[in-house]
Amino acid sequence: MPAHRKPKKRPRPSLATLALAGATTAATAATASGGAAQAEPRQTPAQVKTEVDGLYRQAEAATQQYNGTKADVDATRSSLNSLRDEAARTTDRLNTARGALGAIASAQYRSGGLAPAMRLALSGDPETFLEDASIAERAGSRNAQAVQRVSDALTHLRRLRTQADGRLATLTAQQERLARQKAEVNGKLADAKRLLARLSAQQRARYEAGGYADGQGDTTTPAPNARAAAAVAYARGALGRPYVWGATGPDAFDCSGLTQAAWKAAGVSLPRTTYTQIGAGRRVQKSQLQPGDLVFFYSGVSHVGLYIGHGEMIHAPHPGAPVRVAPIDEMPFAGATRPA
Repeated sequence: MPAHRKPKKRPRPSLATLALAGATTAATAATASGGAAQAEPRQTPAQVKTEVDGLYRQAEAATQQYNGTKADVDATRSSLNSLRDEAARTTDRLNTARGALGAIASAQYRSGGLAPAMRLALSGDPETFLEDASIAERAGSRNAQAVQRVSDALTHLRRLRTQADGRLATLTAQQERLARQKAEVNGKLADAKRLLARLSAQQRARYEAGGYADGQGDTTTPAPNARAAAAVAYARGALGRPYVWGATGPDAFDCSGLTQAAWKAAGVSLPRTTYTQIGAGRRVQKSQLQPGDLVFFYSGVSHVGLYIGHGEMIHAPHPGAPVRVAPIDEMPFAGATRPA
Protein backbone atom coordinates (compact mmCIF):
# COMPACT_ATOMS: atom_id res chain seq x y z
CA MET A 1 0.00 0.00 0.00
CA PRO A 2 1.27 3.50 -0.72
CA ALA A 3 2.52 5.43 2.27
CA HIS A 4 0.52 8.52 3.26
CA ARG A 5 2.72 11.56 4.02
CA LYS A 6 1.66 14.23 6.39
CA PRO A 7 1.81 17.78 4.95
CA LYS A 8 4.72 19.84 6.15
CA LYS A 9 3.88 22.66 8.50
CA ARG A 10 5.13 26.11 7.50
CA PRO A 11 7.10 27.75 10.29
CA ARG A 12 5.30 30.63 11.91
CA PRO A 13 7.14 33.97 11.76
CA SER A 14 8.65 35.02 15.01
CA LEU A 15 7.43 38.04 16.92
CA ALA A 16 10.70 39.77 16.08
CA THR A 17 10.14 39.23 12.34
CA LEU A 18 6.60 40.59 12.56
CA ALA A 19 7.78 43.61 14.49
CA LEU A 20 10.53 44.35 11.96
CA ALA A 21 8.11 44.05 9.02
CA GLY A 22 5.66 46.41 10.71
CA ALA A 23 8.34 48.94 11.41
CA THR A 24 9.61 48.81 7.82
CA THR A 25 6.10 49.30 6.42
CA ALA A 26 5.47 52.24 8.73
CA ALA A 27 8.80 53.81 7.86
CA THR A 28 8.15 53.41 4.13
CA ALA A 29 4.72 54.98 4.46
CA ALA A 30 6.13 57.84 6.49
CA THR A 31 8.90 58.43 3.95
CA ALA A 32 6.43 58.41 1.06
CA SER A 33 4.13 60.79 2.88
CA GLY A 34 6.97 63.10 3.85
CA GLY A 35 8.42 63.01 0.31
CA ALA A 36 5.07 63.97 -1.20
CA ALA A 37 4.74 66.80 1.25
CA GLN A 38 8.23 68.08 0.42
CA ALA A 39 7.73 67.71 -3.37
CA GLU A 40 5.07 70.42 -3.48
CA PRO A 41 5.83 72.94 -0.75
CA ARG A 42 3.11 75.48 -0.18
CA GLN A 43 4.20 78.94 -1.37
CA THR A 44 2.62 82.25 -0.62
CA PRO A 45 1.75 84.56 -3.55
CA ALA A 46 4.67 86.78 -2.52
CA GLN A 47 7.08 83.83 -2.68
CA VAL A 48 5.72 82.83 -6.08
CA LYS A 49 6.16 86.40 -7.34
CA THR A 50 9.76 86.50 -6.11
CA GLU A 51 10.58 83.20 -7.80
CA VAL A 52 8.83 84.15 -11.03
CA ASP A 53 10.63 87.51 -11.09
CA GLY A 54 13.93 85.67 -10.76
CA LEU A 55 13.05 83.29 -13.59
CA TYR A 56 12.04 86.17 -15.84
CA ARG A 57 15.37 87.92 -15.13
CA GLN A 58 17.26 84.75 -16.01
CA ALA A 59 15.16 84.32 -19.14
CA GLU A 60 15.81 87.91 -20.18
CA ALA A 61 19.56 87.52 -19.70
CA ALA A 62 19.41 84.40 -21.86
CA THR A 63 17.26 86.29 -24.37
CA GLN A 64 19.90 89.00 -24.74
CA GLN A 65 22.55 86.33 -25.34
CA TYR A 66 20.22 84.76 -27.91
CA ASN A 67 19.70 88.14 -29.59
CA GLY A 68 23.45 88.70 -29.78
CA THR A 69 24.07 85.28 -31.26
CA LYS A 70 21.23 85.76 -33.74
CA ALA A 71 22.80 89.05 -34.88
CA ASP A 72 26.10 87.18 -35.34
CA VAL A 73 24.31 84.46 -37.30
CA ASP A 74 22.69 87.05 -39.58
CA ALA A 75 26.03 88.79 -40.17
CA THR A 76 27.85 85.52 -40.85
CA ARG A 77 25.12 84.32 -43.22
CA SER A 78 25.25 87.64 -45.10
CA SER A 79 29.04 87.39 -45.36
CA LEU A 80 28.81 83.79 -46.56
CA ASN A 81 26.26 84.75 -49.21
CA SER A 82 28.52 87.58 -50.40
CA LEU A 83 31.44 85.17 -50.70
CA ARG A 84 29.30 82.73 -52.65
CA ASP A 85 28.13 85.50 -55.00
CA GLU A 86 31.72 86.63 -55.57
CA ALA A 87 32.78 83.01 -56.17
CA ALA A 88 30.02 82.67 -58.80
CA ARG A 89 31.21 85.85 -60.56
CA THR A 90 34.81 84.65 -60.39
CA THR A 91 33.79 81.30 -61.87
CA ASP A 92 32.13 83.14 -64.76
CA ARG A 93 35.33 85.15 -65.35
CA LEU A 94 37.39 81.96 -65.15
CA ASN A 95 35.19 80.24 -67.73
CA THR A 96 35.49 83.27 -70.03
CA ALA A 97 39.29 83.34 -69.64
CA ARG A 98 39.51 79.60 -70.29
CA GLY A 99 37.37 80.02 -73.38
CA ALA A 100 39.67 82.73 -74.71
CA LEU A 101 42.72 80.61 -74.00
CA GLY A 102 41.13 77.66 -75.77
CA ALA A 103 40.38 79.79 -78.82
CA ILE A 104 44.02 80.87 -79.02
CA ALA A 105 45.18 77.28 -78.69
CA SER A 106 42.79 76.18 -81.45
CA ALA A 107 44.02 78.93 -83.76
CA GLN A 108 47.63 77.90 -83.19
CA TYR A 109 46.74 74.28 -83.89
CA ARG A 110 44.98 75.21 -87.13
CA SER A 111 48.02 77.25 -88.23
CA GLY A 112 50.12 74.13 -88.04
CA GLY A 113 51.64 74.73 -84.65
CA LEU A 114 54.81 76.31 -86.16
CA ALA A 115 56.80 78.65 -84.05
CA PRO A 116 56.52 82.32 -85.13
CA ALA A 117 60.25 82.53 -86.03
CA MET A 118 60.02 79.56 -88.35
CA ARG A 119 56.88 80.84 -90.03
CA LEU A 120 58.58 84.20 -90.62
CA ALA A 121 61.69 82.54 -91.93
CA LEU A 122 59.69 80.77 -94.61
CA SER A 123 58.21 84.05 -95.82
CA GLY A 124 59.88 85.42 -98.98
CA ASP A 125 58.22 88.84 -98.78
CA PRO A 126 60.02 91.35 -96.49
CA GLU A 127 56.84 93.38 -96.04
CA THR A 128 54.94 90.27 -95.09
CA PHE A 129 57.80 89.29 -92.80
CA LEU A 130 57.61 92.57 -90.85
CA GLU A 131 53.83 92.50 -90.68
CA ASP A 132 53.78 88.91 -89.45
CA ALA A 133 56.47 89.67 -86.88
CA SER A 134 54.37 92.41 -85.35
CA ILE A 135 51.27 90.15 -85.26
CA ALA A 136 53.24 87.31 -83.67
CA GLU A 137 54.61 89.60 -80.98
CA ARG A 138 51.13 90.81 -80.12
CA ALA A 139 49.77 87.27 -80.18
CA GLY A 140 52.48 86.13 -77.77
CA SER A 141 51.56 88.97 -75.42
CA ARG A 142 47.88 88.06 -75.62
CA ASN A 143 48.70 84.44 -74.89
CA ALA A 144 50.60 85.38 -71.76
CA GLN A 145 47.79 87.67 -70.61
CA ALA A 146 45.16 84.97 -71.21
CA VAL A 147 47.15 82.42 -69.19
CA GLN A 148 47.66 84.95 -66.40
CA ARG A 149 43.92 85.74 -66.28
CA VAL A 150 43.11 82.06 -65.86
CA SER A 151 45.76 81.68 -63.16
CA ASP A 152 44.54 84.74 -61.24
CA ALA A 153 40.92 83.61 -61.40
CA LEU A 154 41.83 80.13 -60.12
CA THR A 155 43.84 81.57 -57.22
CA HIS A 156 41.05 83.97 -56.26
CA LEU A 157 38.43 81.22 -56.49
CA ARG A 158 40.41 78.94 -54.18
CA ARG A 159 40.77 81.76 -51.65
CA LEU A 160 37.03 82.50 -51.78
CA ARG A 161 36.16 78.84 -51.26
CA THR A 162 38.49 78.59 -48.27
CA GLN A 163 36.93 81.69 -46.74
CA ALA A 164 33.43 80.35 -47.43
CA ASP A 165 34.28 77.05 -45.74
CA GLY A 166 35.44 78.99 -42.66
CA ARG A 167 32.28 81.12 -42.62
CA LEU A 168 30.13 78.00 -42.94
CA ALA A 169 31.87 76.37 -39.95
CA THR A 170 31.36 79.54 -37.93
CA LEU A 171 27.71 79.70 -38.95
CA THR A 172 27.11 76.09 -37.91
CA ALA A 173 28.65 76.70 -34.47
CA GLN A 174 26.60 79.87 -34.02
CA GLN A 175 23.39 78.09 -34.97
CA GLU A 176 24.09 75.34 -32.43
CA ARG A 177 24.68 77.97 -29.74
CA LEU A 178 21.47 79.69 -30.81
CA ALA A 179 19.50 76.47 -30.32
CA ARG A 180 20.94 75.99 -26.82
CA GLN A 181 20.11 79.56 -25.83
CA LYS A 182 16.59 79.22 -27.21
CA ALA A 183 16.07 76.05 -25.18
CA GLU A 184 17.31 77.83 -22.05
CA VAL A 185 14.91 80.75 -22.54
CA ASN A 186 11.98 78.43 -23.18
CA GLY A 187 12.85 76.39 -20.10
CA LYS A 188 12.89 79.45 -17.82
CA LEU A 189 9.61 80.72 -19.25
CA ALA A 190 7.97 77.31 -18.83
CA ASP A 191 9.05 77.24 -15.17
CA ALA A 192 7.62 80.73 -14.65
CA LYS A 193 4.34 79.73 -16.29
CA ARG A 194 4.09 76.65 -14.06
CA LEU A 195 4.59 78.76 -10.95
CA LEU A 196 2.07 81.39 -12.02
CA ALA A 197 -0.49 78.63 -12.53
CA ARG A 198 -0.46 78.13 -8.75
CA LEU A 199 -1.91 81.60 -8.26
CA SER A 200 -5.55 82.44 -8.56
CA ALA A 201 -6.74 84.34 -11.61
CA GLN A 202 -7.02 87.50 -9.52
CA GLN A 203 -3.51 87.11 -8.13
CA ARG A 204 -2.08 86.53 -11.61
CA ALA A 205 -3.89 89.60 -12.91
CA ARG A 206 -2.41 91.72 -10.10
CA TYR A 207 1.04 90.37 -10.86
CA GLU A 208 0.81 91.14 -14.58
CA ALA A 209 -0.71 94.59 -14.04
CA GLY A 210 2.37 96.17 -12.48
CA GLY A 211 3.24 99.61 -13.85
CA TYR A 212 0.83 101.69 -15.93
CA ALA A 213 -0.31 99.68 -18.92
CA ASP A 214 -2.12 102.61 -20.50
CA GLY A 215 0.33 105.30 -19.52
CA GLN A 216 -1.79 106.72 -16.72
CA GLY A 217 0.20 108.47 -14.06
CA ASP A 218 2.70 109.78 -16.61
CA THR A 219 3.28 113.50 -16.89
CA THR A 220 4.63 114.46 -20.29
CA THR A 221 8.10 115.97 -20.35
CA PRO A 222 9.33 117.66 -23.55
CA ALA A 223 12.14 115.78 -25.29
CA PRO A 224 15.43 117.66 -25.73
CA ASN A 225 15.49 117.33 -29.53
CA ALA A 226 13.50 116.08 -32.51
CA ARG A 227 15.16 112.67 -32.62
CA ALA A 228 14.53 111.94 -28.96
CA ALA A 229 10.95 113.12 -29.41
CA ALA A 230 10.50 110.71 -32.33
CA ALA A 231 11.88 107.80 -30.26
CA VAL A 232 9.55 108.59 -27.35
CA ALA A 233 6.59 108.95 -29.72
CA TYR A 234 7.28 105.54 -31.20
CA ALA A 235 7.51 103.96 -27.75
CA ARG A 236 4.19 105.55 -26.75
CA GLY A 237 2.63 104.13 -29.89
CA ALA A 238 3.82 100.68 -28.83
CA LEU A 239 2.05 100.79 -25.45
CA GLY A 240 -0.06 97.70 -24.97
CA ARG A 241 1.84 95.63 -27.55
CA PRO A 242 2.79 92.17 -26.26
CA TYR A 243 6.20 91.09 -25.06
CA VAL A 244 7.65 88.35 -27.25
CA TRP A 245 11.26 87.39 -26.68
CA GLY A 246 13.42 88.00 -29.73
CA ALA A 247 10.86 90.38 -31.28
CA THR A 248 11.75 93.81 -32.67
CA GLY A 249 8.27 95.03 -33.64
CA PRO A 250 6.11 96.42 -34.89
CA ASP A 251 3.52 94.04 -33.44
CA ALA A 252 5.56 92.69 -30.49
CA PHE A 253 8.82 93.46 -28.72
CA ASP A 254 11.33 92.32 -26.19
CA CYS A 255 13.05 95.01 -24.12
CA SER A 256 16.01 95.79 -26.39
CA GLY A 257 13.86 95.22 -29.47
CA LEU A 258 11.59 98.06 -28.33
CA THR A 259 14.41 100.54 -27.72
CA GLN A 260 16.09 99.60 -30.99
CA ALA A 261 12.84 100.09 -32.93
CA ALA A 262 12.09 103.38 -31.17
CA TRP A 263 15.43 104.92 -32.07
CA LYS A 264 15.32 103.44 -35.57
CA ALA A 265 12.12 105.44 -36.07
CA ALA A 266 14.19 108.49 -35.11
CA GLY A 267 16.81 107.67 -37.74
CA VAL A 268 19.39 106.25 -35.31
CA SER A 269 20.68 102.68 -35.65
CA LEU A 270 21.22 100.92 -32.32
CA PRO A 271 22.80 97.50 -31.84
CA ARG A 272 20.53 94.60 -30.93
CA THR A 273 21.27 93.70 -27.31
CA THR A 274 21.26 95.46 -23.95
CA TYR A 275 24.98 94.67 -23.60
CA THR A 276 25.79 96.51 -26.81
CA GLN A 277 23.19 99.28 -26.54
CA ILE A 278 24.72 100.50 -23.28
CA GLY A 279 27.87 101.26 -25.24
CA ALA A 280 26.02 103.22 -27.92
CA GLY A 281 25.94 106.98 -27.43
CA ARG A 282 27.08 108.99 -24.43
CA ARG A 283 26.80 107.68 -20.87
CA VAL A 284 24.75 109.92 -18.55
CA GLN A 285 24.14 109.99 -14.81
CA LYS A 286 20.78 109.07 -13.35
CA SER A 287 20.31 112.63 -12.17
CA GLN A 288 20.84 113.95 -15.72
CA LEU A 289 18.29 111.75 -17.50
CA GLN A 290 16.27 113.24 -20.37
CA PRO A 291 13.40 111.78 -22.42
CA GLY A 292 14.75 109.38 -25.03
CA ASP A 293 17.67 108.17 -22.91
CA LEU A 294 18.15 104.42 -22.56
CA VAL A 295 18.01 103.19 -18.96
CA PHE A 296 19.54 99.84 -18.01
CA PHE A 297 18.92 97.56 -15.05
CA TYR A 298 20.48 94.75 -13.01
CA SER A 299 24.17 94.05 -12.55
CA GLY A 300 24.28 92.02 -15.75
CA VAL A 301 22.68 94.88 -17.77
CA SER A 302 19.97 92.45 -18.89
CA HIS A 303 17.04 94.88 -19.16
CA VAL A 304 16.52 98.25 -20.86
CA GLY A 305 13.77 100.83 -21.12
CA LEU A 306 13.25 104.24 -22.75
CA TYR A 307 13.17 107.14 -20.30
CA ILE A 308 10.22 109.54 -20.73
CA GLY A 309 10.73 111.90 -17.78
CA HIS A 310 9.53 112.23 -14.18
CA GLY A 311 11.30 109.06 -13.12
CA GLU A 312 9.35 106.91 -15.58
CA MET A 313 10.15 104.81 -18.63
CA ILE A 314 8.39 102.83 -21.32
CA HIS A 315 9.60 99.24 -21.49
CA ALA A 316 8.67 95.70 -22.53
CA PRO A 317 8.73 93.89 -19.16
CA HIS A 318 8.37 90.14 -19.74
CA PRO A 319 6.00 87.57 -21.29
CA GLY A 320 2.41 88.19 -20.27
CA ALA A 321 3.07 91.86 -19.53
CA PRO A 322 2.59 94.28 -22.45
CA VAL A 323 4.69 97.33 -23.26
CA ARG A 324 3.90 99.86 -20.56
CA VAL A 325 4.97 102.85 -18.48
CA ALA A 326 6.75 102.03 -15.22
CA PRO A 327 8.90 103.81 -12.64
CA ILE A 328 12.62 103.32 -13.20
CA ASP A 329 13.06 102.69 -9.49
CA GLU A 330 11.15 99.39 -9.66
CA MET A 331 14.37 97.64 -10.73
CA PRO A 332 18.05 97.98 -9.74
CA PHE A 333 19.46 100.80 -11.88
CA ALA A 334 22.66 99.85 -13.79
CA GLY A 335 23.31 102.88 -16.00
CA ALA A 336 22.03 105.07 -18.82
CA THR A 337 23.13 106.22 -22.24
CA ARG A 338 22.02 108.94 -24.65
CA PRO A 339 22.00 107.85 -28.31
CA ALA A 340 23.51 110.31 -30.76
